Amino acid sequence: MSAPSSTYRVQLRPEFTFTDAAGIVDYLRALGAGALYASPVLDATPGSTHGYDVVDPARARPELGGEPERRVLVARLKDAGLSLVVDIVPNHMSVEVPKVNRWWWDVLRHGQAAEHAGFFDIDWSRGKVLLPVLGDDDAVTELKLEGSGETAELVYYDHRFPIAPGTGEGTPQDVHARQNYELVGWRRGNAELNYRRFFDITNLAAVTVEKAEVFAETHGEVLRWVADGDVAGLRVDHPDGLADPGGYLRRLREGAPGAWLVVEKILHPGEALPQSWPVDGTTGYDALREITGVFVDPAAEPVFTRLADELGVRTDYLAVEEEARRLVTDHILVAEVRRIAALVDETEAAAARAAVAEVMIAFGVYRSYLPEGAAEWAGALERARSRRPDLAEAFTALDAQVRAEPHGELATRLQQTSGMVVAKGTEDTTFYRFTRFAALNEVGGDPDSFGLDPAQFHRLAEGRAAGRPATMTTLTTHDTKRSEDTRARQVVLSELAGEFADAVRRWTARAGLDEPSLNLLAWQTLVGAWPIGPERLRDYLDKAAKESKLRTTWTDHDEEFERAVAAWPARVLDDAELAADVEAFVRRLAGAGYVNSLGQKLVQLTGPGVPDVYQGTELWDFSLVDPDNRRAVDYGARREILDRVLAGELPEVDESGAAKLLVVHRALTLRRERPELFTGYRPLHAEGAAAGHLLAFQRGADLAVAVTRLPVGLEKSGGWRDTVLPLSEGVWTDVLTGRALGDAPAAAALFARYPVALLVRGDS
Repeated sequence: MSAPSSTYRVQLRPEFTFTDAAGIVDYLRALGAGALYASPVLDATPGSTHGYDVVDPARARPELGGEPERRVLVARLKDAGLSLVVDIVPNHMSVEVPKVNRWWWDVLRHGQAAEHAGFFDIDWSRGKVLLPVLGDDDAVTELKLEGSGETAELVYYDHRFPIAPGTGEGTPQDVHARQNYELVGWRRGNAELNYRRFFDITNLAAVTVEKAEVFAETHGEVLRWVADGDVAGLRVDHPDGLADPGGYLRRLREGAPGAWLVVEKILHPGEALPQSWPVDGTTGYDALREITGVFVDPAAEPVFTRLADELGVRTDYLAVEEEARRLVTDHILVAEVRRIAALVDETEAAAARAAVAEVMIAFGVYRSYLPEGAAEWAGALERARSRRPDLAEAFTALDAQVRAEPHGELATRLQQTSGMVVAKGTEDTTFYRFTRFAALNEVGGDPDSFGLDPAQFHRLAEGRAAGRPATMTTLTTHDTKRSEDTRARQVVLSELAGEFADAVRRWTARAGLDEPSLNLLAWQTLVGAWPIGPERLRDYLDKAAKESKLRTTWTDHDEEFERAVAAWPARVLDDAELAADVEAFVRRLAGAGYVNSLGQKLVQLTGPGVPDVYQGTELWDFSLVDPDNRRAVDYGARREILDRVLAGELPEVDESGAAKLLVVHRALTLRRERPELFTGYRPLHAEGAAAGHLLAFQRGADLAVAVTRLPVGLEKSGGWRDTVLPLSEGVWTDVLTGRALGDAPAAAALFARYPVALLVRGDS
């Protein structure tokens, strides 16, 4: 097996099953895709719309069609010459509905003596398993006992729990008191939970996949599919939550020696994958950050900073991030911090908790992997010491113990939890508070760095080509904060910074939200996703407000504020004058947004790595964060446009998005049919008055890519004028248009039809 030429990500769910996926295989083949990349396919919580809440890793999900329909999909893919890549979830399982997770049911019924007690990361020294299903910590008053004997169950509203053998006599409260679990309120659970969870989601219990027997039980079915040739690649979800990511990946590689392996590892700028990991690369957020960055005009930074300051939005990024991470350690992951601190030897409990929290807050990356990457641990410790010199002795004890036993329980738990602090504190909190320029607030992003110059971009691309040529690259995923086209349009704001600042002042005076960071985010979102209905915008802003945790949260609600946020979309869209003003501004952005969209897409599809196309994004897609980005895709409309493209149509760059589908089709097809063209990486440099607006590179000897950047500035400066792109000697053909060009084409001729060009040397 080898890496696919490209992947096309499909979100499977009860409304889009194996059969539905099989129904688009012919379309994916015609589009040019190399593989169908599926969201998790193992059995999940009933009704799950994403599949990351696995309940049975030993079977294909029945709600998707089960094993029979999985085989049909595989057969259809093989007949079409496409491979299958599947998303696997090694870190956790869903316990939301205990009865459908037979392992968890066994643990609740038999306690520490259960056959599967060791499959979950439970601290049995603390007694019963705490189940935070109650609204508060009051006594259980609505508990009922149903059934008898082996089938007896305790029922609390819609929650059902097993009865331990021999404990089913008496009142429900008496029976409850004799079980291996205790029903508690969410507040107590948050502070005292004695099983490891996925971030702060108590319905997702961590699995001890580092144990050989647990690995075998959780991965046996998927690895059988790999061995049978049904699955060619695996995408590994959240490896940073594992006790030993490197050990896990080595075991996975042994079980799937020929598979393409990519990991959802979020790399910060300058960070590299641990070199001992036997994987092909990441899922591409590093490439996303770089590709978006090179289309941003850095000159806009002071304008957006002044606007944010004027509106009351904080612009001291590092301070905002530190406060958000501290909120996570002090209020959200309280149980995790306490469990880790209890492992620190010879240190007073309060000091240990403070030291553990401070180190996790101070990580410059998601986590370290001791003994590999010890510099990240040292850096976090140094930053923590500088912030809390009063904890010097606790830091010394913590450091000594971690370094002495890098694979010990303290080091393991601290490292696997630091990623949770960073993700919750930065991605899920800071990115909704630091809203100066939302296009940069993306998974793996660095909102404090305003853009990336072409020279930096080329250096990073050269490094990817040399070091991880089979890594995945992406622009949109199910986890991105906004889709690639929404982001591309928002990036145009960096070229219209003054105009946008004036518009925001005008709009805010008329209908502003009274929480500054949400207000600035709302206007950027409105223009980025326009046209958008009030329901979608309301749902997005509700999530954004709760994620920021400034005025309301998912658990502690400010009902009055939430009502104001919910009313805002209709308040704006029903104001005819205001809506017309917004729409006029979007028209100012739209054309340049299309240019950015086509540019970043062609760069991703042709650059180093294996490009992924997220479902539906072969046309314009102005989605926001999940669940908005999991909406149904209209494949009928896409088939119709593809048929026209296959018939020779060269569509206009307009609101239909057909031009983007053309670019996707031609680039993916070329990658699949001519893989020998896509090797190496060499920057190309334009010459002339507008050279800074032309980003270009060469792959191998016979493929060149050229795209337009900063299109508003290009137009203002008078267009391409004398700009040319020197190429190697020969005749070059633009794959997008079929036009033949010389070896030093004028930019004006190169981009006469489209603002991007995909050039192959020769006449084929």
